[in-house]
Amino acid sequence: MTTRDDSTAAGPHERGQLDPDAGGSLDPDEVPTALGSSSGASKTTVTAWALWDWGAQPWNTVITTFVFAVYLTSDSFGSTNYTSQMLALATALAGFFVAVLAPVLGQNSDRSGRTVRNLRWQTWVLAALAASLFFVKADPGYLVLGLVLLGVGSVVSEIAGVNYNATIEQVATPKNIGRVSGYGWGFGYLGGIVALLVMYFLFIEPEVGLFGVTGEDGMDIRVSMLMCGIWIALFTIPAFLKLKDRPVPRAPRVGIVDSYRLLFGTVRRLWKTSRHTVWFLLASALFRDGLAGVFAFGAVLAAGTFGMSAGEVIIFGAAANIVAGVATILFGLLDDRIGPKKVIMISLVALVVLGLLIFFLHDGGKSVFWVLGLGLTVFVGPAQAASRSFLARLIPEGKSGEIFGLYATTGRVVSFLSPAAFGVGIWLGARVTGEENTQYWGILGIVLILAAGALAMMRVKEHTDHRVG
Repeated sequence: MTTRDDSTAAGPHERGQLDPDAGGSLDPDEVPTALGSSSGASKTTVTAWALWDWGAQPWNTVITTFVFAVYLTSDSFGSTNYTSQMLALATALAGFFVAVLAPVLGQNSDRSGRTVRNLRWQTWVLAALAASLFFVKADPGYLVLGLVLLGVGSVVSEIAGVNYNATIEQVATPKNIGRVSGYGWGFGYLGGIVALLVMYFLFIEPEVGLFGVTGEDGMDIRVSMLMCGIWIALFTIPAFLKLKDRPVPRAPRVGIVDSYRLLFGTVRRLWKTSRHTVWFLLASALFRDGLAGVFAFGAVLAAGTFGMSAGEVIIFGAAANIVAGVATILFGLLDDRIGPKKVIMISLVALVVLGLLIFFLHDGGKSVFWVLGLGLTVFVGPAQAASRSFLARLIPEGKSGEIFGLYATTGRVVSFLSPAAFGVGIWLGARVTGEENTQYWGILGIVLILAAGALAMMRVKEHTDHRVG
């Protein structure tokens, strides 16, 4: 653990930062970064920090991807089309609130110096929301309750993620940020899949699971949700024992309107003093949406195009997350050696090539998907972790929450692209080939988004050539 030096008590101009209310700007090279003022942390503290990702990841892996979302769209809650449309609506509304709230709440964490405290209570709320999914019985009358809890939890999860990303300055330095970011992201992948396997084999798969749990009234799924809440609360404890809020200069309270005024001021200054950082935010929004599409539709392709059973899809998902976790940790070492932009570009090019191979070899059977699908997972995590480390290298002191909030917002603004491109690809395939099942054409839509992100990223300078102002 490290603390800020005495210079944090100085005014914004004395620290080389910009006055939020001033219209001028400084030379970007004169703006000290939050990461540059950090001396890092011990291995124990870094591991404790990474354990937050391990603990919180079941919300994404178990709840929103593999188990609870599938449960909500089952016949127990209504027709598949109706429940799927309702899930899409809830997801879209949650995304809107994340886009609107993330940068402002991140900014408020910066101003108050309570990033860790905010992360703590947000994590506890997330754990409570996960556990409360236990009350969603397998009945149409509980669909709205399930969707509301899922939507609110998704917003809390994303906002907590903003504050978690902001704490990376406490545990990393410019020399090891790639390794630390990859380590945390890899831990998240591994934690999510371990939690999924635990829930699956203890409660979901057996006819009579642990504690006599059965599938009657959705009890196997509901108990799994209760266990997810306990998992989140338990495994994030080490992070809160090690991470501490750092003292910041006292700042006046800012209302919602003024918060947005300051946010827009930050965006304007970014455009004036570090335009390539704006380009990075836009490029990363594109390719991160493509990366999300790989995981979102990977299981769909495995079943619908390559003929995998539900059990085989779960086994593949487990293998994919393990491969992604290990690869992300290893690529973190490469990030520190060659720079995050190169890791991102290598990953995106590889993903485009592998996506095209899946399209052209779609009739090759399950073995083809095992090879190419796992190949895709090798590069998804490294691109995500390197994207975080790229931005973390640029953020000035006192701006981590706000800038990572903008990072979340730009990602949410374009989050419709991959699903839309996947659907358009399938539609186009049906028109071109006349085949009944053209699901494999959807991968071309994902490839298009990834390629667009790679092209946008090409024009972004390496992190050493620009700073957030």
